Amino acid sequence: MRNIAWESVGCRSKYVLEHRFAACFDEQVVFTFLSEVNMNDFVSLPTRRQVVAGIAVGLGCIASRGFAQQPSMEQKPSTEANHARTSLHQEVELKATPQRVFDVLMDAKQFAAFTGKPAEIDAKPGGAFKTFGGLIEGRNVELIAGQRIVQAWRPTSWDAGVYSLVHFELKPRGEGTLLVLDHTGFPEGDYDHLYPGWYARYWDPLKKYLV
Repeated sequence: MRNIAWESVGCRSKYVLEHRFAACFDEQVVFTFLSEVNMNDFVSLPTRRQVVAGIAVGLGCIASRGFAQQPSMEQKPSTEANHARTSLHQEVELKATPQRVFDVLMDAKQFAAFTGKPAEIDAKPGGAFKTFGGLIEGRNVELIAGQRIVQAWRPTSWDAGVYSLVHFELKPRGEGTLLVLDHTGFPEGDYDHLYPGWYARYWDPLKKYLV
């Protein structure tokens, strides 16, 4: 599974999550447009056509990428210490039973509810899934209700056929669950983006959803 991370089409990096949408309607676009307007002020106020044209430039570029960028989806530069790391381990305590957590992660409607993005999940071994509005896709490798989820997992920005392996182990912890994540086989340079990404896109919103 070695050639087996998180972002979208457009101005994304080769490998990344989320998830990457470059800010097209950015400071440079705004500065350029406003500079033109300010120069015209010496002669006359900008025409309605000029204003509409400037707005259309920004909106058109955003539309070409599907939807606007969320800042937390930005690719973070890899630190030298973590650049070569291709696996990560996390442990998260959740206030719900292992079966409840399993159901939320494997049910398309509940997954969409806690992430805020559309999801399609065929909840059986070998079943395909697409989450976060199609930014992440893969197949279920092993499913044990209330105990374990193993998935071949990839962002659609990766080259075709390239997957990582995601392993969720659900352990009873008092009245709740200790979720143990092992994410392995992702490309070098992605660790510093993926590690906080799991918290921002999965664990933090999941904790709020389960309250």
